[in-house]
Amino acid sequence: MNKEIRAFYTEDTIRVYQAYNKVIANEAVKKGTFGESFKLDRMTWIKPSFLWMMYRCGWGTKENQEHILAIDIKRRAFDFIVQNAVISAYSDGIGISYTEWKEKIKKSDIRCQWDPERDLFGNPLECRSIQLGLRGDAVRKYVNEWIVYITDITDYVNDLREKKCNGTDISSLLPKEQVYIMNEVDSIKPC
Repeated sequence: MNKEIRAFYTEDTIRVYQAYNKVIANEAVKKGTFGESFKLDRMTWIKPSFLWMMYRCGWGTKENQEHILAIDIKRRAFDFIVQNAVISAYSDGIGISYTEWKEKIKKSDIRCQWDPERDLFGNPLECRSIQLGLRGDAVRKYVNEWIVYITDITDYVNDLREKKCNGTDISSLLPKEQVYIMNEVDSIKPC
């Protein structure tokens, strides 16, 4: 399966999505980053694919995932995250031994998973979409340095879900995502 990062991005930022309960989401929007209700000691997963996020949160219907946040982060930070991620499940094709992978997993604050991308109805597509897990120092930098802007898009998602359920083609209303091109590896520095 083809792996690609599809996202809405600008020259300086890339949008990732997360879904939370009302308390965490409202606090994040008000503060412009995550607040005291957000657990810094847990791994948090960011997803640049809107449709993968919709699949994951059931279009905002799953418990504690009713509020969808669009989070614009620095592209330089996102590139750093991707370049420093360790794949979350071992397979023979990753180019290192199981022992080496276990050591990398233990030391890394960044995980990567490639899951089947989804269509409007949650059906798996032929390509894989990335999601990235942050913990430890990475999640602290995400919250305190890498986030540029947070938008609560819950009303937008609810409107799309309602239209979709009523049989309306919502394809043209989705975020305009493109294949993401990372900066040169040599230019990626810790943020």
